[in-house]
Amino acid sequence: MFNKKKGSTKIDSLIGQGTTVTGNVKFAGGLRVDGVIIGDVSMADDKTGTLVVSEKARIEGKVACSHLILNGEIRGPIEVSHYVELQGKSRIVGDLAYKTLEMHPGAIIEGHLVHVLNGKREEVAAADVPRVDPKAAQ
Repeated sequence: MFNKKKGSTKIDSLIGQGTTVTGNVKFAGGLRVDGVIIGDVSMADDKTGTLVVSEKARIEGKVACSHLILNGEIRGPIEVSHYVELQGKSRIVGDLAYKTLEMHPGAIIEGHLVHVLNGKREEVAAADVPRVDPKAAQ
């Protein structure tokens, strides 16, 4: 799932397409969401917790994890302690705090970006975000 530079983990749990979970979810290891979660999603402990949200999936609530791969939608604040990958169909409505961010063309963030390094939080101004021409990226 990740290359050596970004770390690696496996998926331990799955919330399948057509499934809706109402309430808070705590997970250990890796969680893939193909359905809908209405509630907060967080790691069960302080160790590595990878969350994968697929293209048709949606989370409505606060998210806290160490690694996030997003191609669906999250409506709520997000705290990621290590690495975030926003794929082309991802959409965030809320603030995103992260250490390392990879954002593909087409990804949408309706909120603030907050870079966190060594416990220091710094909001990223829109002027500081590099613009990518989708035609040039192909």
